[in-house]
Amino acid sequence: MDARFVELLTPFLKFLGEHEIGADSSLRDLGLDSMQAIELLFAIEDTFEVTLPDDDMNDATFATAGSLWQAIDAALTAQGVAA
Repeated sequence: MDARFVELLTPFLKFLGEHEIGADSSLRDLGLDSMQAIELLFAIEDTFEVTLPDDDMNDATFATAGSLWQAIDAALTAQGVAA
């Protein structure tokens, strides 16, 4: 995960408090709901100039910070952009 991703993710996690975001951080437990997930998706696509495949729009991808970052990293790689 890179710093831009963590910075982008932080405002969407209303229960983050003093916790640090790690790969195993549960996005749902930290307050990400389905409406925020859509807003987060748009922010990710704008920030990283990448389009996540429809196959990645599922609960597994948005389960943890690490799983979401893996989807972003894979999309960046597929589009020939370094993360």
